[in-house]
Amino acid sequence: MTDSALAQAAAQIAKAQAGVPIIKAFFDEETFTVSYVVHDQATKRAAIIDSVLDYDPASGRTSFSSADAIIAYVGEKGLAVDWLLETHAHADHLSAAPYLRGKLGGKIGIGAHITTVQATFGGLFNEGADFHRDGRDFDALFNDGDHFQIGGLDVTVLHVPGHTPACIAYVIGDAVFVGDTMFMPDFGSARADFPGGDARQLFQSLRRILSLPEHTRLFMCHDYKAPGRETYAWETTVEDQLKRNVHAHEGVTEDEFVTMRSARDKTLGMPKLILPSVQVNMRAGHMPEPESNGVRYLKIPLNAV
Repeated sequence: MTDSALAQAAAQIAKAQAGVPIIKAFFDEETFTVSYVVHDQATKRAAIIDSVLDYDPASGRTSFSSADAIIAYVGEKGLAVDWLLETHAHADHLSAAPYLRGKLGGKIGIGAHITTVQATFGGLFNEGADFHRDGRDFDALFNDGDHFQIGGLDVTVLHVPGHTPACIAYVIGDAVFVGDTMFMPDFGSARADFPGGDARQLFQSLRRILSLPEHTRLFMCHDYKAPGRETYAWETTVEDQLKRNVHAHEGVTEDEFVTMRSARDKTLGMPKLILPSVQVNMRAGHMPEPESNGVRYLKIPLNAV
């Protein structure tokens, strides 16, 4: 069977010289997250990908310095924001998409399989009927092969499950924003042991991305500075990943990858912000509704995960 979404993405990359996106990265060292502003130079239309809401788990307080840095850049460059895009429902930081939408406009988009995540974690957190499990809190739900524009830039959506069921990558011009599917070559691949994760699916998603043209630019959602590397990094290429990715370089078989990934995942602790992050991000970055005293609460299930 022909992979039409991948073929469309490859064709887009092949003709992208006329529409190369301008990309600005914002790194949040507290959560090791990279957010991006991507814009079309000709029209000044822009998208913001994987934004961060600052959150102090000790006090339960949120703040906006990370998001405000993005707002300042958008204003400085005279950009108009069309999209606030999520690659998946993050387990390591809270999304600032609603805050950014209130300041800059734009529509919040995520993969259509977010409904699977909402059903799973809606049950874990014992959410009531007021919690929507149909994705309606987002403005757009993307399926594999969906296509849209950022000004004159072509965007193709690739469904790349494995880390979570809802992971997607955005192919924008000649660049791919891969979310947590992979990391820099010296750090490897994402974990696959969250609810709905699957190491075999993750390998297939990695191979899907790495079948794109070798010159394709790949932009990571996180970096943790692999041992021996002194600086953070988040941009690489398909060619570099095929040659050097420590988990998924060319020649690694699916069974080898699954064995490695499954063993490695058993050694990993849970991200420190997973419980607040998922509760917020499955709601498109919105907080739970206030209770009768006017205060919003996040739940911590005991001995459940």
